[in-house]
Amino acid sequence: MSDRNHIPLAPSAALTVETVTSVRHWNEHLFSFTITRPQSFRFRSGEFVMLGLPGEGRPLLRAYSIASPAYAEELEFLSIKVPDGPLTSRLQLIQPGDQLFLGRKPTGTLVTDALLPGKRLFFLSTGTGLAPFLSLARDPDVYDMFNQILLVHSVRRVSDLAFREELESQLAGDPLVQDQALLQFGYLPTVTREPFPTSQRIGTLIENGALFGPQMGGEKRLDPETDRIMLCGSMEMIKDLSAMLDGLGFEEGSNAKPGHYVIERAFVG
Repeated sequence: MSDRNHIPLAPSAALTVETVTSVRHWNEHLFSFTITRPQSFRFRSGEFVMLGLPGEGRPLLRAYSIASPAYAEELEFLSIKVPDGPLTSRLQLIQPGDQLFLGRKPTGTLVTDALLPGKRLFFLSTGTGLAPFLSLARDPDVYDMFNQILLVHSVRRVSDLAFREELESQLAGDPLVQDQALLQFGYLPTVTREPFPTSQRIGTLIENGALFGPQMGGEKRLDPETDRIMLCGSMEMIKDLSAMLDGLGFEEGSNAKPGHYVIERAFVG
């Protein structure tokens, strides 16, 4: 990183200063990293927080979903690399020991509080929209609330399937959910631009029934009486699937009024 990023940062009323503890580059345009977690930092699985670096005159911040579970000692994030992006062009160069700004107040609507009780829970994601579901999938409360949980991750290339090994193992080795996940958790990756066992977009997987494998049991269709859905990813995917769900009788939920499905409004406008 540049020398400016090695200048000690100063906390503020809205931001703490945290240290990068690890960085993992999945390919040339996708990486994840962990930072230290303040003792006072609390969040609900699925929430996002502001993260950033020093800017011209003021910090340069962006909202990032927290990928780590709520009980983790460190905070993990998943990011794309944008060569000319104001923040990501610099963020992609971070190394262990560097400092970042972390917002003090996480928030968001991709939380179970915004959903009505149900039997099946579907996490539908594209790209870095996987991040909040990495947190939720490792939350013991989620397994107490739903009988089956399926995480769908749609990407363009096989190398974009971040955390694939952990998810394919059904979170084996996770200290709190591995036993429940073995019975209740499923992972369905789909790759749209390279050869792969599943290569269809999420909407097609819903329409042709491929979304409902043996691990999900029950009906091979979405039912607002029993199914709850979380969407995170590209604006096109969220727009198309939201319209599909609305047409099936699903109602969008919020923290104030729980519903059948939720999206992260802060990311889609």
